[in-house]
Amino acid sequence: MTRRVNFFVVFFISYFLFSSVAIADVLLSKNASELKNRFRVDHMVDSMTLLIHREYGSAPVIIVRPDGSKWYVNRFPDDSVSWMEGLTGDMITIKKPMPGPWQLIGQVVDGSVIDKVSTLSIDVDPLPQPLFQGERVKVTARLLGDEEKVRLPGLDFMMNWTARFISENNPADENYVAGTFIVGAYRDNGEELDERPDDGVFTSDLDLEQPWGDYTLQVRAKNAVLDREYNQAFRLSKRPIDIELLTPDDPNSGIWTLNISLDEQVIKLEQTHLDLEILGPTGKRVPVQLTDFNQAQTKIALPKVIDFGSYDIKINAVTTTVNSREIYLSLPELFFNLVRPPEPPPSKEELAAKADAVARVQEQQAKDKAIVLIASINGALILLGVLVLLIMRKRSNLKKALAATEERLEKEVRREKMLLELDQIDLTMPEANDESFSSKS
Repeated sequence: MTRRVNFFVVFFISYFLFSSVAIADVLLSKNASELKNRFRVDHMVDSMTLLIHREYGSAPVIIVRPDGSKWYVNRFPDDSVSWMEGLTGDMITIKKPMPGPWQLIGQVVDGSVIDKVSTLSIDVDPLPQPLFQGERVKVTARLLGDEEKVRLPGLDFMMNWTARFISENNPADENYVAGTFIVGAYRDNGEELDERPDDGVFTSDLDLEQPWGDYTLQVRAKNAVLDREYNQAFRLSKRPIDIELLTPDDPNSGIWTLNISLDEQVIKLEQTHLDLEILGPTGKRVPVQLTDFNQAQTKIALPKVIDFGSYDIKINAVTTTVNSREIYLSLPELFFNLVRPPEPPPSKEELAAKADAVARVQEQQAKDKAIVLIASINGALILLGVLVLLIMRKRSNLKKALAATEERLEKEVRREKMLLELDQIDLTMPEANDESFSSKS
């Protein structure tokens, strides 16, 4: 029966800050025959996965097959090749590769080597038990080739790790019918709990602020080339520490008390430490550390507060379970308000003085209103008088104008009449004196 072998080819970066002798040692290694981006595939290989590390931001490699044909990132047979490109490398799976010498063309990092593996899988740390709500837990995962950890700079950007919680839907649990939801991922970027970037160890950032109950953890590592899944049944337990904020009998005292309950069946009291931070309305932060617990129930008074406003208490706990597992917990935040007390009632003297002041103000307001009213009336009368004078003067002028017009019209009539009389005199008739003189002659 033909042996089926999966070849996983890893090209990873090696920057050398040593002498030329160190470089010569690398060239003389067992992988020296596979340098210059060349490797050979024999006739028994059924499938092959290439993980290629190239210069940051460079173009994807070009694959040259034994027969001289070439594959590009945007031109390859979809039925037999899967290609995942990133900023720092390529991940390529080839089914039934052609036997013979293969070559890669591109900016592959100098000093890269080729390792051949038969299987590709993921290794995920199981969640510890008991696991508590709000716990900060560090669990890791790795990509394995032939049970060996694969380390490649930029691999974090080429793989997508997703962590989900799947509720078992037990009616007695708080997570009943919670369904499936994403709680975080695994990263190899040197941030948060991950120790070093690109070391091949992917660290989780699981959010355990979830309802308590039975779950299945599902971790999936996927990209365009591979798809691997890990499942684990576990129980998310209630916090073994409960803190209640007690309201003081005198709310103006500024002293609040914490009622602390520790589950001594789960954790060790003498190894429990609480770290509190009180954030006041002015932005001032007051740290408080509580240790040396010797009983399950404890009441502790907080430092007195004096600034009026809202306060926020952030609480973290460091403790040890009865099974000697060290745990770190984030507890729910607590809030309270210091309200400004009401002002005391005024005395009789203060009331009398206030009434006298009110009376004076009212009297002054009445005077001001009277003055305004009188001024308004006087102004109105003056305005009315001015209007009357204007009207009377206008009427007088109108009468004079009418009289002058009438007189002018009369003069015109008389003149016209005189002219008319003059026109009626007959100048051809003799005068009376002339007639008498003629008769005497």
